[in-house]
Amino acid sequence: MDAAVAYAREHAARFLDDLKVLLRIPSVSTLPEHKGDVRKAAEWVAADLRRMGMEHVEVIPAKGEGHPLVYADWLHAPGKPTVLCYAHYDVQPPDPLDEWVTPPFEPTERNQNLYARGAVDDKGQLVLQLKAFEALFKTNGGKLPLNVRVICEGEEEVGGEQIAAFVREHPDRLKADFALISDTEMFAPELPTLCVGLRGMIYTELEVRGAKADLHSGMYGGAAPNPFVALAQIISELKDREGKILIPGFCDDVQAPSAEELKAWKNLPFDEEEYREKEMGAPKLVGEKGYSTLERTWARPTLDVHGIVGGFTGAGAKTVIPAKATAKVSMRLVPEMTPEKSFRQYKAYVEKIKPEGVTVDVRLIHSGAPIVIGTDNEYVRAATRALKTVWGRDTVFIRSGGSIPVVGDFEKYLKIPSVMMGFGLPDDGLHAPNEKFHIPNFHRGIESVIRFFEEAGA
Repeated sequence: MDAAVAYAREHAARFLDDLKVLLRIPSVSTLPEHKGDVRKAAEWVAADLRRMGMEHVEVIPAKGEGHPLVYADWLHAPGKPTVLCYAHYDVQPPDPLDEWVTPPFEPTERNQNLYARGAVDDKGQLVLQLKAFEALFKTNGGKLPLNVRVICEGEEEVGGEQIAAFVREHPDRLKADFALISDTEMFAPELPTLCVGLRGMIYTELEVRGAKADLHSGMYGGAAPNPFVALAQIISELKDREGKILIPGFCDDVQAPSAEELKAWKNLPFDEEEYREKEMGAPKLVGEKGYSTLERTWARPTLDVHGIVGGFTGAGAKTVIPAKATAKVSMRLVPEMTPEKSFRQYKAYVEKIKPEGVTVDVRLIHSGAPIVIGTDNEYVRAATRALKTVWGRDTVFIRSGGSIPVVGDFEKYLKIPSVMMGFGLPDDGLHAPNEKFHIPNFHRGIESVIRFFEEAGA
């Protein structure tokens, strides 16, 4: 174990350079023009797995218009547990480009941070797993301290349909005792963290239609339905000004955190003013009355609008009543809510409140179930021992407001617990301009995974 850590430190500069190579590939999974780049990123991951000594490395073609999976394994540790390692190599679009200090796909070092789209979400955390494998292989006679399967995807940012189907249809190929997922963050700098809860999600489109074509607002204004106005009216009735979701029955199944969990959250080093000012840069925090900020972001459902398109948005003026308007709307879900029931309630409510004169189409784009993972198992205990060795502090357990749909799939179809060990920081700006990964966390993350595999194998 000490030899592997020493190897990782000796090769730290090369490891970071390898990450930069992957970051230069603009693997934006939601944009069709980057389909080839997503494939290129998958092939880079597969090549690195082959180079270090993994076996049965395969770039699994996507079904339909999706993106490929990458699979590999090394299963020569008899009597030892098997870990299923997960990460994703796709990234979010970099827009708005004019807010980046340096180009999003040209990784740049500043102030011990590496800036690039995907730096922390999730290429940096994927690569730290790969480099932990390499360090163990190179210093242990080509062997690992436990059995390993690897599954990486290129669709996490667009719903993960390919991996969901693969887990459901091929559980034998992913058979393991536990999963390691590196796609989360630490609660605070220097504070080792395991995430034990994720919100689920339903991501939707609302399309409102009025007349058969765009109309002149002078000739038809006052008689023609305006889809933009109708869409705004619908959105305004989805939740009130205090953040309460108004969809009937939507929050009926919400399971509150335990008293023990709430007590632990209160003891976390959370500065609400710093969170508001430095992380968000917002004039005020908002949300449901009666809940703390951590409860609102970890344990309460949400409803947000992500974009509205339609009509004329160019320079100058065009007095048009658009024929249609579309909005992207998502809801984060918490235990015991289900995506299926939540979408039915939402769709029925939208169809009920739509104004006269328009039609509305409510479309589900993708979804994922919420999950809370128990901490009373040997793999979580091994993780906490490993993290304390590297970071010198006891691990804290948190939930995340985000969603990683595959965690629920692993539990449902593979019947295994997940250890969500991530090394991002709250200010890393995932999905935002100037996304970064703190370089010391990249290197200590590699050491943490090395120590974790050794602990789990023992």
